[in-house]
Amino acid sequence: MLSRVADSLYWMSRYLERAENTVRQLDVTMSLMLDTSGTSAGARWQRLAASLGKPPDIEWNGDLETMASRLIFDELNHASITFCLDAARENARQVREEISTEQWQRLNRLYHQMHSPHAVTQFRSSISDVLASVLDGIHLFKGVTDTTMIHGQGWHFIRLGRYLERAYATATLLEVYQADLFSAPEREHSGYQYLEQVGLLRCCTAFEAYCQVYTADLTPDHILEFLLLNRDFPHAIRYSVDGVRQAIESIQRTGGRRPPDELTAGVGRLSAMLGFTSIREILAGDAALFLHTIREQCLRIHELVYRYYIHYSIQSALAV
Repeated sequence: MLSRVADSLYWMSRYLERAENTVRQLDVTMSLMLDTSGTSAGARWQRLAASLGKPPDIEWNGDLETMASRLIFDELNHASITFCLDAARENARQVREEISTEQWQRLNRLYHQMHSPHAVTQFRSSISDVLASVLDGIHLFKGVTDTTMIHGQGWHFIRLGRYLERAYATATLLEVYQADLFSAPEREHSGYQYLEQVGLLRCCTAFEAYCQVYTADLTPDHILEFLLLNRDFPHAIRYSVDGVRQAIESIQRTGGRRPPDELTAGVGRLSAMLGFTSIREILAGDAALFLHTIREQCLRIHELVYRYYIHYSIQSALAV
């Protein structure tokens, strides 16, 4: 596969996953802002900004509607939903021949939906409806991708981008929440604490799945264990890292080349860190550092993917 094709498919997938993450976190944050007993709206918005990587120009100004509009429609802000959807569509356009007609139609429809006057009208009527509509469009695209595209190298690059972005985003979210939720035992049984814990799970579409494993007994330890180490839940970090490892192995297998040792070692190291560490060991040490290390490892894997698949030289290609 040409490196430019792999690059576009990879980033198309990452941008869509990033848009979905922003939708969920914005929706949950706005719901939490209805409760004013525990913390201020400004503090919750700052936490949202931190979990999205502290993008510029979304500092809290006291007007929720204005701030939400900026995070949804601002075409110049790299964290906004519209920017991510525009970037995903542009990457898809560049490799139109590599994706199915159904994929292109779904993504193109979502793009025009966000740029139509109706989107602004709907936003003024109900912000939640706009967010739900975007989420539905992204989910439809993912479903169409899995059912209409050949599961070859291109599809595996899409999975690689999706799961690497998800692992990084979830680790960032947990690191931001960690200081507030996992380091404040005196507030453990308060109504504020319960709302925040439910909000964290909802940010990862994990509340119902969590309850199936632990019932409705919400504790910081169990939440961290579930979102970090569960091997069966799609938005858990361990599941996402396993998805990254499987995608890279499949790319190498379908390409007929031996996996680069450095990349294999990097992914294996992160997978082993999650697979052979218990929540008790994580909590006994520095949980924030553990989460930060996951983020650093994800960035390292991204750099290695680019080195070996996107910006590789002829010599490095022959070497592997």
